[in-house]
Amino acid sequence: MSEVSFVQNLAQVCGASVAVLAVVHSVTFTIGKRIGRYNVVDVAWGIGFVGIAAVAAALGQGDPVRRWLLLALVTIWGVRLSWHIHRKTAGKGEDPRYAAMLGDATPGQVARKVFLLQALITWFVSFPLQLSAVTGPTPRALIAVPVFGVVVWLVGVAFEAVGDRQLRIFKADPANRGVVMDRGLWAWTRHPNYFGDAAVWWGLWLITITGWWSLATVGSPLLMTYFLVYVTGVRLTEKLMTGRPGFAEYQQRTACFVPRPPRPARR
Repeated sequence: MSEVSFVQNLAQVCGASVAVLAVVHSVTFTIGKRIGRYNVVDVAWGIGFVGIAAVAAALGQGDPVRRWLLLALVTIWGVRLSWHIHRKTAGKGEDPRYAAMLGDATPGQVARKVFLLQALITWFVSFPLQLSAVTGPTPRALIAVPVFGVVVWLVGVAFEAVGDRQLRIFKADPANRGVVMDRGLWAWTRHPNYFGDAAVWWGLWLITITGWWSLATVGSPLLMTYFLVYVTGVRLTEKLMTGRPGFAEYQQRTACFVPRPPRPARR
């Protein structure tokens, strides 16, 4: 592919990605405004990435194996996550995290602070997928990198899916009401779902590596990890959990983000 064709194809993929996100988030914002809760934006999180991966696979003129592999992996992750969030939030009120973050914000402010911001983050985080779609095959000397990326992706999906299922089963038992979940993967990290999300995107980024210049897109998984830890995920969740019986002890014996064996309970 010539340099001109490369730039044209990248512009085509990037432009179509913006259009997809505009549609997804406009529809989601309208739904959120109508039902009176804006946490529906979390359902759109996975869908937005799937839309971009689909556009990249369909319009990109780069390596077809990598394009369709990335679409398959993003779709598995995104559809599972969106369905899980929809099932968890359907028929319930606003997520306490969003209630605390938005306060008395007007619909216009919500659109900018939540929906537009998430669309911009989605586009930036997915940029390696867009760039990869117009790039040639992975050099044979680097083939171990995307293979390792698939392994990291598998670890991430497993932590998310298993952690979500364990928490859902735990909460379904009335005897556990008000009790801190500290079993299964939740004994190894206080946030297996957020850790898994980060691992998924580090894995996908590794799959897009085709040369040293690809390292310039490392800001994608870094930004995703930053938001998961310091903005919408770990930090807000821990703030809401502070003061709950048993949570301080749980913090002392269990890793916050990156999993490790639980420490013995202090006596």
